[in-house]
Amino acid sequence: MRRLFSILVLSFFLSSLFADNLVKKREMRGAWIATVANIDWPVNRTNGEAQQKELIEMLDSLAACRINAVFFQVRPCADALYESELEPWSSYVSGQQGKQPTPFYDPLQMIVKECHARCMEAHAWINPYRVTNGESEDKLSKNHIYFQRPEMFVKYGGKIYFNPGLQETRDYLATVVMDIVLRYDIDGVHMDDYFYPYKVAGADFPDLQTFRENNRGIYDRKAWRRDNVNLVVEHLYNSIHAAKPWVQFGVSPFGIWRNDFDDLRGSATVTTCTNYDELSADVLTWLEKGWLDYSAPQLYWEIGKPNVDFKMLSQWWSKYTYGRNLYVGLYASGLAVKNDAAWKKPNEVSRQITYSQSNPEIDGYIFYSAKYLKSNTQGIADSLRNMHFMYPALTPVVETSQSSPSTSPKNIRVITENGKQILRWMPVEKKGGHAVSYYVVYLFKGIDGGDDAKPSNILKITPNTEICLSDFDLLPGEYSIQISSVNRFKQESKLSKKVRYRVAY
Repeated sequence: MRRLFSILVLSFFLSSLFADNLVKKREMRGAWIATVANIDWPVNRTNGEAQQKELIEMLDSLAACRINAVFFQVRPCADALYESELEPWSSYVSGQQGKQPTPFYDPLQMIVKECHARCMEAHAWINPYRVTNGESEDKLSKNHIYFQRPEMFVKYGGKIYFNPGLQETRDYLATVVMDIVLRYDIDGVHMDDYFYPYKVAGADFPDLQTFRENNRGIYDRKAWRRDNVNLVVEHLYNSIHAAKPWVQFGVSPFGIWRNDFDDLRGSATVTTCTNYDELSADVLTWLEKGWLDYSAPQLYWEIGKPNVDFKMLSQWWSKYTYGRNLYVGLYASGLAVKNDAAWKKPNEVSRQITYSQSNPEIDGYIFYSAKYLKSNTQGIADSLRNMHFMYPALTPVVETSQSSPSTSPKNIRVITENGKQILRWMPVEKKGGHAVSYYVVYLFKGIDGGDDAKPSNILKITPNTEICLSDFDLLPGEYSIQISSVNRFKQESKLSKKVRYRVAY
């Protein structure tokens, strides 16, 4: 029994040492909630009450994994999972495009409210050009812009797309995005890898006539396509930050920018599909020009895979951050759908996190997709809770943020109410018009304070101005408590004055 006890103590000590050394206090821990084709949510297309219950369960499961940001797909197919005068309600929440959820609620409004209540960021994920996802055009709402402005659209590979070469498309997309930014209290706008569509064998994207009429003096058609997307990305970044400078704008591109046999800056990959050449997404230019707050490349291949090795690609993207935050897109879905040997040996995603944690350029992870964390596929949720995300984490500061921190909380006290110990403080007022997002409560052993850089000293992150200390299973002894505030720019204040707290033996 004594030997077993010694082993348990040693195991706890080693796991704590591992966590203190590798778990970061600042780390993106995101999850994509995909709504296109109801991939993640909602399972029930017609019952609004069931959908809301599903969403709460999904967010609770993510919070249990210490996820701190949600990327919620609000515009999968030129439709809306929010109340909009510009685009019709998505069929994915009502069964029919143009029909609102029954009973009525606003999914985006709900996701923002529920995420912020859990101290999670809420990012609005949009697809810029896709109008249909394989269904026929008669499934579109009769008031869809496709019927009002048919000249703005093209058909390719059995799907309908906005024509990216038209100024009208760029203007309309900016209007849609800014409508979301101005009306909803989101933390970011997010685009994934779908810019120009993935190539359909034997077919060319039908924009030759548009190129001839709207080339803007660019006579290479592929370069023109890239410039069409560049114009969108630059305009959205500038517009979003002019309106709400704390709202982030980022993309999650396909995991390969270019092959090194095509470009000196390219990665040591061998693939026929790249961002630059096929999807017309010149992500390095966007980063270099400062048009993004972060990139989150989708590195959906296993460690050691020939020609597309996860380790090699994560190192490659680390060299080209241009001072912007880098989050790695991890393929949690692969734990269920991939048949390669590496994906059947639990747990490839955990191995990828372990490898990435020693890379100082990687600021966190986004998991595709949320339902696999909820279902704990191959124990991935357990790995996050018990090892990689053992302690809470603040989301990273945007590298280019010019904001100053908020002020420290004041009037901190521990009081007894109904036999319970309550820690309470005064709310921090806005500074420069920027509200506080949440508070970080630190608990240090002893009465002299401690190291607030260690995530193991974070007792709780909360949007409220009180917590119940009696709810925590604390060992007897003397402690000191200090609290900070974190504003919308993710800037943390200095710690408050210390408050002593004693847990009786």
